[in-house]
Amino acid sequence: MTKQLLLPFGLTQGYAKEDFCAAPSNAMAREWLARPEGWSNGRLILWGPPGCGKTHLLQIWAAARRAAIFDAGSLGGPLGRIDRPLALDDSDAVEDARILLHLLNMAAEAGQPVLLTARHPPARQAHKLADLASRLRASTAVEIRPPEEELLDRLLMRLAAERQLLLSPGVKNFILTHLPRTPAVLREAVARLDHAALDRRSRITRSLAADILADLAGFDTDAQVLSNRHSREDEGLL
Repeated sequence: MTKQLLLPFGLTQGYAKEDFCAAPSNAMAREWLARPEGWSNGRLILWGPPGCGKTHLLQIWAAARRAAIFDAGSLGGPLGRIDRPLALDDSDAVEDARILLHLLNMAAEAGQPVLLTARHPPARQAHKLADLASRLRASTAVEIRPPEEELLDRLLMRLAAERQLLLSPGVKNFILTHLPRTPAVLREAVARLDHAALDRRSRITRSLAADILADLAGFDTDAQVLSNRHSREDEGLL
């Protein structure tokens, strides 16, 4: 029997409003997104770990407001005239702090709101440019809290459905009880199981899950997920 070749095609992550899983952990973020007129100095920073829903919320807000979308990798060069709201993903990963400061200043002068996402709150971001640090600390900052058990369960089922995977109660229980309870780990787990099932041409059993996912118990979500984010599958969000 010829072994099936796995092609390096990841799923395209969608950010439709109807695909977002609303929960108490992200309720405050959703409330603040609905009223930008209340943002301090016209800026809102959504912060939390990889996979908590920051990018999905940013994309939903940007689509509704027809905002210009940037991320840490695309922010650079001439910015042009600011004539609409701005959305900046991974703001604490921007390499040139001067460009980010210039962007915030231009948006303020144009009277346009700015939505930013970050892994850490402004007080814990390592920006060496004092003026930028001051601007960020003067912004409204809202934490997206760790997901509830029900939300993780819903996310796991959705991730499996996106790949047309059938997870038995035993496999589902193994994932939710033996691995770190974060969205980033669930995405990695489902991706691995999908690839393993295709490679071995077998159904997903608890034994297979235990074998493939054993090392995820020490999974470093802040480092590994973020580094793989743009090279494999996007953050995919809640």
